[in-house]
Amino acid sequence: MAKSNKAWLQRHVTDQYVRKARQQGYRSRAAFKLLEIDQREKLLRAGMTVVDLGAAPGGWSQVAAAKVAPGGRVIAIDLLEIAPISGVTVLKADFREKVLLDTLAGRKADAVLSDLSPNLSGIGNVDQARALELSGAAIDFCREALKSEGFLLLKAFHGEAFGEITARLKKTFSRIKVIKPPASRGESAETYVLARGLL
Repeated sequence: MAKSNKAWLQRHVTDQYVRKARQQGYRSRAAFKLLEIDQREKLLRAGMTVVDLGAAPGGWSQVAAAKVAPGGRVIAIDLLEIAPISGVTVLKADFREKVLLDTLAGRKADAVLSDLSPNLSGIGNVDQARALELSGAAIDFCREALKSEGFLLLKAFHGEAFGEITARLKKTFSRIKVIKPPASRGESAETYVLARGLL
């Protein structure tokens, strides 16, 4: 095993959020990122329709389903298989395909969650370009499927493409806010952008 893999495994095994996720029945430590952001921003409420892009393994969908009950709806989509989640419609598809809009059946979402990350190659400019492409597709999806008073919560990575992503968001939404929840590892370039007020 490579030294970097050993270091990652050691950090993962001792990670407080990994332990808490197991104890509380969440599928991934990422659930705490959404819980922390929601606690701070008061985003998710009963009765909302939420679309979770790039949802596998389903930690964010679990959180969203609990928050929007009763009467809410969560649609989770990913290219990867997602085991069934109570209160969640699971789709195995690319979110850029028509199946997601068909599942919404003419209704618009109150919230679009995007914890999407491309398959990382380790080549910085290639990964940045892939992340930018996915973020752009998520923003385009919001233009079609998000209520004007709804919000997008988008994962973004600090780096060359970050300015481009925020510029695109500013052309599409009236307000954006960058958030780094405590559950996001400090050494990670990952951050989240909350966008509201669809233009």
